[in-house]
Amino acid sequence: MKSSALAGTAPLLRTLVRHDGRNFAPWVVIVTALTTSSVLVYPWVFPDQQDRAGLAVAVGANPAIGLIFGPAFDLSTTDGFNAWRTLALGGFLAALGTIFAVTRATRGQEDSGQAELLASGVLGRAGRLLAAVGLALIASVMLGVIAAVATALCGGGWEASLLLGATFTATGWMFAAIAAVAAQIGSDVRTANSIATATLGILFLLRGFAYSVSAPEWTIWANPLGWMTETRPATENNWWPLWYALAFTVVVLAVAFALQARRDFGEGAIAPRPGPERGRVRSTWRLAFRLNRGALTTWTIAFVALGVVFGFFATSINDILGSDNAVKQFLAAGATTPHALISAFLVTILSLLGIIACIPGVQLMLRVRTEELEDRVEPIMATRVRRPVYYAGNAVLAFALSAVCILIAGTLIAVLASTADIGVEFGDALLQVVVTVPAVWTVVAVSVAVVGARPHVLLAAWLGVLASFALTVLGPTFKLWDWILAISPFWHVPNVTDADADWFGLVWISLVTLFFLLVGFVGFRRRDLAR
Repeated sequence: MKSSALAGTAPLLRTLVRHDGRNFAPWVVIVTALTTSSVLVYPWVFPDQQDRAGLAVAVGANPAIGLIFGPAFDLSTTDGFNAWRTLALGGFLAALGTIFAVTRATRGQEDSGQAELLASGVLGRAGRLLAAVGLALIASVMLGVIAAVATALCGGGWEASLLLGATFTATGWMFAAIAAVAAQIGSDVRTANSIATATLGILFLLRGFAYSVSAPEWTIWANPLGWMTETRPATENNWWPLWYALAFTVVVLAVAFALQARRDFGEGAIAPRPGPERGRVRSTWRLAFRLNRGALTTWTIAFVALGVVFGFFATSINDILGSDNAVKQFLAAGATTPHALISAFLVTILSLLGIIACIPGVQLMLRVRTEELEDRVEPIMATRVRRPVYYAGNAVLAFALSAVCILIAGTLIAVLASTADIGVEFGDALLQVVVTVPAVWTVVAVSVAVVGARPHVLLAAWLGVLASFALTVLGPTFKLWDWILAISPFWHVPNVTDADADWFGLVWISLVTLFFLLVGFVGFRRRDLAR
């Protein structure tokens, strides 16, 4: 690459670090809080070996947890618990942060016109991409260092903490490179983000699935996230898989720069389809559908795939439980029954699907705000269209998309599980899917309220998803009180096979949903557009 192609990179990188680096700070705080809380709370929640053995049984008895956290190599020590709880999840968050940083500084600048202004000065063709990648690499290093040092100072072992921090950095580097490629493929920042985050999500779930079903070893090493798990902090402390991550980053970045050198400015390998010469949309409902048609198709396909993967996972539940010695002893002692464990597993896996199904609904509502800021809503409001009607078209579509996603995946799981002779009836499984839908709608309703009433704090639209995930997945590992866990709407979803199930919780979350909808519609009707 000629030096002229990199002209102006250094000053642009300094500017990005100073102005855009602050956007990465929340990811550093979240990952650091995740790992330090583990080492601080573990000795308090699990003070003796009996409590720690109970934790191992609880983790082994619900394999759905392994999809998120990965294998638990050692839950009897503070560092072992911290590695299990934060290695996969912390790496996932670090990867998300670098993806958004790279796409925002590449495709985002081209979409906003900033890139054209920069190109009019002394800036080489590859300078902007190199500066964006440099920002992500530096931010990943800072995240890893801060998380590692803070964890060690809070009581974690130095070697295990440093290796854990290094996996966060390495994961951030790998997905900064993937985001750089996605930025060359996508025609806008939204498409680039979708490509990169979809790649992250697929690899993340495949890693958890491979470990949960004891897949062949090559499936682990074929997955870059599997390399990070194989570092095994606190048990084996393997540093050498990090070299694979470095080589992967270099190779993928080379591909990104090769693509960048060949594409037209402001364009991508996936070009947007031109619209019709004359508009054919005559209602706000059809307009919302047309604007989000691509997302609807993509998410539908994604949940078909999730349904097949999770359904196959459910069919293997007996083999998975039977391979865990602690669980076998627990069952032999008569403390529970296989049917109860399978039922709890099904509730957990459907709750995870429900949380994922909230994401397309929230994204669709955020698209309403994007349309506002790009001045495409005011011309619609200048006609006879009323604000509540316009907002309802988008809100209903968001609710419908989330419901359809979980119903598609849940039905596939019910079909596969009911034909696998594991004691699951199709009707019970399908009913469990249906009763999960109100919890999904409550989370989506939070985004309706935020976009409608307080769009200047748009990140709060994700609050429902984050709170539900943290309380549903992370909360039980810390034995949080019920009144805290009850903040998550998924805590109120009854187990339909339990004769003593409390169905009244669905009424409460439905009332909360109606409240958020009221706030959103009243706010959207009264506030100024694009403000």
